[in-house]
Amino acid sequence: MPHSERLNETQQKILSVKNLKKRRGALCIGSGAHFIHDGFADVLYLLLPLWQAEFALSLTQVGFLRTAYSGAMALLQVPAGMLAERFGERLLLCFGTLVTGLAYLSLGSSGGHLTLLSILLIGGAGSTVQHALCSSLISQAYERGPRREALGVYNFAGDLGKIAVPFLVAMVITGFGWRWGTTSIGVLGISCSIIAYLLLTRLGIGAQPVVTVGSKSTNNKYTLQKRGWGIKDGRGFAVLSIIAILDSAARSGFLTFLPFLMVSKGADVGTIGFALAVTFAGGATGKFICGFLASKFGIIHTVILTEAITCFGIAIILPLSLNLTLVLLPLIGIGLNGTSSVLYGTVSDFITSKSQARGFGLFYTLAIGGGASAPVLFGVLSDFSNVEMTLKVIALVAFTTIPLCKLLIGPLAQADQRSA
Repeated sequence: MPHSERLNETQQKILSVKNLKKRRGALCIGSGAHFIHDGFADVLYLLLPLWQAEFALSLTQVGFLRTAYSGAMALLQVPAGMLAERFGERLLLCFGTLVTGLAYLSLGSSGGHLTLLSILLIGGAGSTVQHALCSSLISQAYERGPRREALGVYNFAGDLGKIAVPFLVAMVITGFGWRWGTTSIGVLGISCSIIAYLLLTRLGIGAQPVVTVGSKSTNNKYTLQKRGWGIKDGRGFAVLSIIAILDSAARSGFLTFLPFLMVSKGADVGTIGFALAVTFAGGATGKFICGFLASKFGIIHTVILTEAITCFGIAIILPLSLNLTLVLLPLIGIGLNGTSSVLYGTVSDFITSKSQARGFGLFYTLAIGGGASAPVLFGVLSDFSNVEMTLKVIALVAFTTIPLCKLLIGPLAQADQRSA
């Protein structure tokens, strides 16, 4: 074999190894960020009843605290994606994680509602970078590989964060109080942001894009502006978004007021942490099960099933004892998360292939926005009535998505025809 051919073969092997390292690095770092940020978001469900008791908050004020975090995260989804186009995913992802870590570190010195509200706004703004940027990093790394499987691993890592972080923080709170719990997760977030930045820099992932000047670049920008959101079926996208908003509102409302229901049944902090953990474990299971069900029985039948489980599950646990409620929570978790996994997998049917990022960004903004507004509205209702009445209304909200599914039949049939 000539020397030049052996050299080219060696170079190809070296390049292949480097690409493999980048792929695995992007997947590991993105999954780690998803684990941490989902833990940041869902540990709040554990902290809310503790803050209510210590600072004598109304349930409306409790709802505002949850809305502050998730609302900031929802509103900045699209801007975060656009900033990444200018500055690169690496800087933005690590800076956002650092900001959220510092916010949780600061929670330990909070003295009242306004302080908590301000810090959670900052924390939510920092956490807004995770979904869009990690998905982008992994999608780019696996552009010519098993992208769907890689994103599945990434999503599952987030579910593990929902399970592990609230449970571990509950253990810290049981022994040392909630201030030490928020301090510990804040230190973890700061440490992870530094480690992620060093690893991404070493692997050369997520660097600032190189902007070229010239006619070709100008044409690309012109095309991007004209393309807009890339929605090719407005009716289908609108119906899917409305279902996602209602589903997200029901999920966020239930998880916000579940701890208060558990307290009324005699649960302590450790039991509340366990209740959230088993609910999130059910949610992780639901993502896997519902993906299979959707491919076998169809999207509409699967959504109807998951929303029925959510609706009737919530209604059933209201009069039950603490132990029986804990038994049924994993099943409710399957319904809570199962719907969202099916909906997210359907978005691409209504968006052009060249505008997936922007279309998903808009869909995430609407869905997360529904979840962000729910705690305040349900908090007001709880103050005027009680937690059990609020949970009945939440169950009804979940039920309203079932008749809406009928409106998706036509758009989904057209999407199947286009892809055939």
